[in-house]
Amino acid sequence: MRTGLFALSIGLLSLRFLPALPSTGWLLAMPVMALMLLPFRTYPLGFFLLGLSWACMSAQWALDDRLNPALDGQTRWVEGRVVGLPQQTPAGVRFELADSRSRTTRLPQRIRVSWHGGPPVNSGERWRLALTLKRPSGLLNFHGFDYEAWLLAQRVGATASVKDGERLAPARNAWRDPLRQRLQAVDAQGREAAVAALVLGDGAGLEAEEWQVLQDTGTVHLLVISGQHIGLLAGLIYGLIAGLARYGCWPRSLPWLPWACGLAFAAALSYGLLAGFGVPVQRACVMVGLVLLWRLRFRHLGVWLPLLLALNGVLMLEPLASLQPGFWLSFAAVAILIVAFGGRLGPWSVWQVWTRPQWLIAVGMFPVLLVLGLPISLSAPVANVFAVPWISLVVLPLALLGTALLAVPWVGEALLWLAGGALDWLFKLLTLLAEQRPAWIPAEVPLGFWCMSVAGAVLVLLPKGVPFRLLGWPMLLLAVFPPKEQVPHGRVDVVQLDVGQGQSVILRTRNHALLYDAGPRSGAIDLGARVVLPSLRKLGVGALDMMVLSHAHADHVGGAAAVARELSVRRVVGGETDGLPVFLDAQACISGERWAWDGVLFELWQWPGATASNPKSCVLRVQANGEGLLLTGDIDRAAETAFLASPLAVRTDWLQAPHHGSRSSSSVAFVQRLAPGSVLISRGRGNAFGHPHPQVVARYRAVGSQVYDSAEQGAVRLQLGAFKAPMVARSQRRFWREALP
Repeated sequence: MRTGLFALSIGLLSLRFLPALPSTGWLLAMPVMALMLLPFRTYPLGFFLLGLSWACMSAQWALDDRLNPALDGQTRWVEGRVVGLPQQTPAGVRFELADSRSRTTRLPQRIRVSWHGGPPVNSGERWRLALTLKRPSGLLNFHGFDYEAWLLAQRVGATASVKDGERLAPARNAWRDPLRQRLQAVDAQGREAAVAALVLGDGAGLEAEEWQVLQDTGTVHLLVISGQHIGLLAGLIYGLIAGLARYGCWPRSLPWLPWACGLAFAAALSYGLLAGFGVPVQRACVMVGLVLLWRLRFRHLGVWLPLLLALNGVLMLEPLASLQPGFWLSFAAVAILIVAFGGRLGPWSVWQVWTRPQWLIAVGMFPVLLVLGLPISLSAPVANVFAVPWISLVVLPLALLGTALLAVPWVGEALLWLAGGALDWLFKLLTLLAEQRPAWIPAEVPLGFWCMSVAGAVLVLLPKGVPFRLLGWPMLLLAVFPPKEQVPHGRVDVVQLDVGQGQSVILRTRNHALLYDAGPRSGAIDLGARVVLPSLRKLGVGALDMMVLSHAHADHVGGAAAVARELSVRRVVGGETDGLPVFLDAQACISGERWAWDGVLFELWQWPGATASNPKSCVLRVQANGEGLLLTGDIDRAAETAFLASPLAVRTDWLQAPHHGSRSSSSVAFVQRLAPGSVLISRGRGNAFGHPHPQVVARYRAVGSQVYDSAEQGAVRLQLGAFKAPMVARSQRRFWREALP
């Protein structure tokens, strides 16, 4: 039985690692082959094929439900029902539309909608909207969050922005949204959003600073409803009934164990329904149900079988769950706790029972967080020692009881006021801890060193007395201090990041690092913090020797402040200094300034006659081993004409297209004089400016240039001086990504 279940789980999990889905013929043949193999000794292979075929078919259905490419960028009138909890932001409202219908064409069943400056939208309402539709896509960097995979896991077939709309029908049978509004209207000492997150799993109201504190202290799982909350409530109900039975307060006519298990599972399902019963909550309820069933009837089967059953149950219900980091984190945490509490002789004190799991989970989760590319909290073991019991025994009971008693005058509101105060105290303490020990983003670790860290973590988690257990620590530390990737002398590692409608380029020589522009910032969305800074950390950059900010437009310098707050920047040079934050202490771009790092020549240029922002862009030329790169910012045709009179106006191998490929730049004379072998274009997909202009792209292709467009290919990485083809992020094949054009 265990062998078959294990093989089934491997088949289901294999979906996550497929570069492409099998053809229709194979999808039809695999279930038949699986059924033929099941009656014989080859049944593990049959279970494997059964799991793989089901996962692949489910993924294919999700891919088939994506927006037709012919409709990408078009505007259609769409009718649909609002599902989930809409997220109200200062800029507008975001929500998901289900059962989408259009009179003229077939649409995906679920569309993620953004309405800039839109009216309040409530769950359960029916709307008729003029939507500008887009196929699911997102920023694609080598070490970043894969938004396209996340959308597929949510079975979102399109994204859209609203041009106009009208409400067709009010909400029907919708109770979560009114409850959220009621919770947010209650005085919870300024922590109304946190209370709503804890009760309903709706973290949209939390500020970016609050999310950062939770991430830095490793306590995100305490505010976002997870298996811990579901299991905690079930455990409290089970423990209450067990305690009543132990002290003779439970009716003797009712067997306490079946009632404890049944009521605990009912409480878990009720909380799951309150939280929207999404995939993480489904996973938690399945695991709680299997644990309670194991406790009631099948304790002789051990503890690993329920975990395996839960894993298969979750993946059979939603095979795409394996695309989400939360899936791996939750099951890994449960497995670590089983290892931590199993196989150990002798009793543990209460203090040991409470504190040991925290550092054991920190050790066990380290390689998991590392491979998922997630920040690692160094203060998590300390923070969770007091945060877990505070949330579990104080905040959560008060919040749930207060929510249940909201209909009782004063009582429910008073309990929620106390819950908010308890949360406020916790946030203040966590903020102090986060200021001392922010989350750590480790550099990229080679596969061999990561495998060694996994083996080391397993050894450390084993009970005392196991031979060679202490060797686990140095093995684990190999991933903490991996060998740094060395750029050869005389060459430059260049990464053009995908930051949407903006620009950011990282340049590293053997011993130096330079950042040219820092990406955009718009409202609360700071791509300097979300993309640029994590990418620098993953590349092992601990400090910047120079930051060159071409000019003061927000799409080029918006993320500079976030980078400068976290990294030491020895020098900042700007094409414009007036529009930059004062604390950057930027120096003016000096045309003709030259310097050499590790055998690589750098030179700056700026048009002295420029009066507007774009033509003031500080241009950077890099020469490595005879191969050249020219970064031009947003210079226009007038600045290009002035540049052609400078000594730098020679043929170049790599050119960053001025002004994102705008028609106001890349003049015929400029393109023909430089005749670049390859052109880098950094822009947002479907941007409102029409970048890059088709005439500009045709102009570059006419001189034989290879065009690398971040909106189509994601981030681009090359080694200047090696005269080799670059690596593009989209070339890393995944079944949910569209192939390169």
